[in-house]
Amino acid sequence: MKKIAIIGASYLQLPLVKKAKDMGLETHCFAWEKGAVCAEYADFFYPISTINKEAILKECQQIGIDGIVSIASDIAVPTVNYVASHMNLPGNDDAFSDMVTNKMKMRECFAKNAVPSPKFHMTKTADVAGYTDNLAFPVIVKPTDRSGSRGVEKVETREHLGEAVERALQESFAGEAIIEEYVDGCEVSVESISWQGQHYILQITDKVTTGAPHFVELEHHQPSSLPSNIQLRIKDIVRNALDALHIEYGASHSELKISDNGEIKIIEVGARMGGDFIGSDLVMLSTGYDFLKGVIEVSLGDFHAPQITTHKFSGVYFLSEETKHLKSIIENRKDNPEIVEAQITSPLLKHIECSGDRSGYLIYQSVNGKLEL
Repeated sequence: MKKIAIIGASYLQLPLVKKAKDMGLETHCFAWEKGAVCAEYADFFYPISTINKEAILKECQQIGIDGIVSIASDIAVPTVNYVASHMNLPGNDDAFSDMVTNKMKMRECFAKNAVPSPKFHMTKTADVAGYTDNLAFPVIVKPTDRSGSRGVEKVETREHLGEAVERALQESFAGEAIIEEYVDGCEVSVESISWQGQHYILQITDKVTTGAPHFVELEHHQPSSLPSNIQLRIKDIVRNALDALHIEYGASHSELKISDNGEIKIIEVGARMGGDFIGSDLVMLSTGYDFLKGVIEVSLGDFHAPQITTHKFSGVYFLSEETKHLKSIIENRKDNPEIVEAQITSPLLKHIECSGDRSGYLIYQSVNGKLEL
């Protein structure tokens, strides 16, 4: 029986653990015990921090793993790359891990390789005098190393910039914030899988967010409704970005914005599967391709080129105070056969400032188009 290491044990990794077990693999899961819902599903659980790559490498060498993987977690990426590199397993080169986990280094990489992206400045202090001399307001402020919209804020005037930067610095693991050009327009993500440097675009996802100031995602829908010529340009930009970042193996999740005049800029790239059920559920529902299985096969060196077997519509809606009308729909989900999964995770509905403030979700699949709720 082949053995696979899974980095992270939160609910985000649970679909991965279940898929690996369905594939007949022996699962070894690493994470802090708190919130480790995967511990009861994995064959073996190790209460080791996902960022403690030396300790995890030592355990993986003793176990003799055949592959290592994580989904929907930027924090786990350096550890996955580190272990894979040291054990000569399929994976991205550890030397480039910083470029895909630090937004500042990613921006520098894009600028060097002519990948269209917003102008930017990095700061380690809330004293931001002079940092936006060549940026027109509004600007976006965010931590350099977080996801899920944590610490992200649109700032309209210089007077409010310091406060926003301080908030981003507090959210950042490294104590760094990035101030970047605000790009107006619609937002999409691109879901991809790579093998030996060849990139397969699986789907383009349309996004709906709360808008300013925090831009927390409320909906995701596949396939994208953008014109085909725009989608072709998006795919070309993403492939160039993946090459620039040295992402050669596994899943990737790229976020882009498209202005009303058709200008496309890439906001960031994750060297992992998209969260919010995008990679674990929506891709399979809209294309028929088992993305989870594909990611595991890459980690084991047993990759097969993706086959798109269906063309349907899929999506997810998230429950919050802003979308409280969804509560009754989730509670009566059996009334709508297009809803494939739904759950209320908290009775308290919040005005959301990050993805952790959501109170539930519903996932749909349709043959007739986007499910309007």
